[in-house]
Amino acid sequence: MFLSMLKSKLHKAAVTGCMIDYEGSIEIDSALMKAVGLIPYEKVLVANLANGNRFETYTIPGKSNSGVVCLNGAAALLGKTGDRVIILSFVLVAVGEAPKHLPRVLALDSHNKPVKKKSLKKS
Repeated sequence: MFLSMLKSKLHKAAVTGCMIDYEGSIEIDSALMKAVGLIPYEKVLVANLANGNRFETYTIPGKSNSGVVCLNGAAALLGKTGDRVIILSFVLVAVGEAPKHLPRVLALDSHNKPVKKKSLKKS
């Protein structure tokens, strides 16, 4: 048996743009993706703190250290520039490995610069 567990989290990323005329996805600064272990075309869940919208899409890497977080395609209708979002990815973990699993989490400031990087601690 496997459990679906949090793998990666970019907390409070600021949306830097919205492009409706795109096939779809969320463009994320490739340095931020690397910091939490996201890879290109990985499925993510995005939660918009400004309006409560939650949607799934896939990642595409943006210019490294640019701070870009751009909603593309239909996702562009679910947020606007300046909204703060939480970007989450999940992984299947064998039940026996679950107690040892730690997600990679990065909190961001309003310019998408890292505030802190940590793995969530087990109590």
